[in-house]
Amino acid sequence: MNRLSLNGTIANSRIAAARVGIGGPVGSGKTALVERLIPALLKRGVDLAVITNDLVTAEDAERIRRSGLIDPARVSAVEAGACPHTVIREDPTLNIEAADELERRFPGVELILLESGGDNLASTFSRDLTDFWMFVIDVAGGDDIPRKRGPGVIRADLLVINKVDLAPHVGVDLARMHQEALGVRDNRPVLLTDCRRGEGIDTVVDLLEREVLFRT
Repeated sequence: MNRLSLNGTIANSRIAAARVGIGGPVGSGKTALVERLIPALLKRGVDLAVITNDLVTAEDAERIRRSGLIDPARVSAVEAGACPHTVIREDPTLNIEAADELERRFPGVELILLESGGDNLASTFSRDLTDFWMFVIDVAGGDDIPRKRGPGVIRADLLVINKVDLAPHVGVDLARMHQEALGVRDNRPVLLTDCRRGEGIDTVVDLLEREVLFRT
């Protein structure tokens, strides 16, 4: 796709990387999801890079760099300096610049994953920044999360319910939670994952290939 600049003009004529945001509350499993998506996407031949966001640290970026899953040079860190949602929604300039820099350094990159620092259910991504974004919640946070109808839950292109293995241990009716999530989202995609075991990851990648990379 041609990437539009902030003033609405086409920044360049080359095909730009798709940008996928990953947001959600603290502890929902965003970084674990990224760590599972990286090898799954690379296995399917996707040219990939990653940006992490946090308040004043680069801890998540360093974790991914040390993982050995991806060339460390392909992982950038953005320090928000304020609430994490500020740099993914209110003023995404730092993330846009980080993504542009990765595209300059790696001209063939097809997909950039942008992980937001942990925030609340109101965290959403600017459409100036991402082409597609997913919101991650986990069953340990309670099966009432969908009923709270937070903007992240409602507006995301994809809702991921993570840590499904914990449902019987925390008294969560997973089937009901899934159905309520589909209901508040008007049946837009809701996928179940257990990132610790890697369950459900291929389904997420299938959706990204179909809806973001337009591969059949």
